[in-house]
Amino acid sequence: MAAPLPQRPDSAVIRDALGVGVAVGLSGFAFGVTSAGAGLSVWQSCALSLLVFTGASQFALVGALAAGGNPLTAAAGAFFLGVRNAFYGLRLSAVLGYRGTVRPLAAHWIIDETSAVALAQPDRRSARLGFTVTGLSLYVLWNLTTLGGALGARALGDTDAWGLDAAGPAVFVALLAPMLRSTVERCTAGLAVLLLLVTLPLVPAGVPVLLAALAAPVVLAVHGRRRRAPAPGEAIPEAPVPQEGAGASHDAPKEDRA
Repeated sequence: MAAPLPQRPDSAVIRDALGVGVAVGLSGFAFGVTSAGAGLSVWQSCALSLLVFTGASQFALVGALAAGGNPLTAAAGAFFLGVRNAFYGLRLSAVLGYRGTVRPLAAHWIIDETSAVALAQPDRRSARLGFTVTGLSLYVLWNLTTLGGALGARALGDTDAWGLDAAGPAVFVALLAPMLRSTVERCTAGLAVLLLLVTLPLVPAGVPVLLAALAAPVVLAVHGRRRRAPAPGEAIPEAPVPQEGAGASHDAPKEDRA
């Protein structure tokens, strides 16, 4: 029987959780600036952070709107990016074990960062502590910096003149890059970027994000076929050939005897 993992001190869990929450929460300023640059009001920007609270989807939505995309198309792209949180929820449901009224409240905080901190813990108690501290610090700071960014963008005037329109994509890439660890993940990201660059001048704004999602099934299909195919130089197993002897004597015709 495997020995149980040692419990982590609460101070270590809180330190790691606050580090993630503060570092990512400050990115809300970039979202507030980008949202204001896309034409959203201060209260609309704040409502997105309060009610949606998933950074990548928020950046995708305001980015598509800033490019002149249809609101429905922009919302669809944001929705597909947010679907991943549902899969996090399936895994965290067993890890955290929340029940009753706490469960829907915790679901609002299921994002990349809270999932990563919770799943890195050795036991349920540490996972709950890490999830709660990360979610609370990130939610509070993200919303405060969203408000600050939206108000600051209004004071600055034209955000494009300051180059702040690139803040959202830059933050999104910075958050995504460390997650690309395997070859399959890097190939998927590369193909998605290629699809975006090719389709961006050809289709309405917001649609390239939806088309880029096709990169995942394409790469997975190619990867699956390569795993099933034999490697170069590898011999293909042949059907066994009956050996001479006992096995062959049963099929041999018997000699006629006088």
